Amino acid sequence: MQQSQPKIQVSVTDQELRLMDGDQVVHSWPISTSKFGLGSEEGSFKTPLGKFRVAEEFGDDAPEGTIFKGRKPVGTWNPAESVDEDMVLTRILWLEGLEEQNANTKERYIYIHGTNDEEKIGEPASIGCVRMKNADVIALYDQVGVGTEVEIV
Repeated sequence: MQQSQPKIQVSVTDQELRLMDGDQVVHSWPISTSKFGLGSEEGSFKTPLGKFRVAEEFGDDAPEGTIFKGRKPVGTWNPAESVDEDMVLTRILWLEGLEEQNANTKERYIYIHGTNDEEKIGEPASIGCVRMKNADVIALYDQVGVGTEVEIV
């Protein structure tokens, strides 16, 4: 039984997301941050750094592989289909920046979400978001909620 509110720590260097309880790592998963590097500039497709919180969540009880457009479910991804598009799948944790340098994060639509590009998890490959394997983002989503602190370092 967790005593404190869990926190999320994203290590860009390790391409790893850690679920923390205090200083203790409860669980860690491989992730993918931006292939364009780090930053908060509008239109840069970079992953922002600093302190955030989960502002909104989408995907409660949606089947694994649910495709989201504008945060609304529009279908289910078929892994046998090759798609060039960077799809937002399964769950969405929409981040809000808590510092001056990342205050535009929510307006940039920076999420932690599932992906159709699971083979690139573990290397920078996204267009700004933090991508996770679909089963992993469900596991994370079920342990956190709106207001969860997130730190990207």
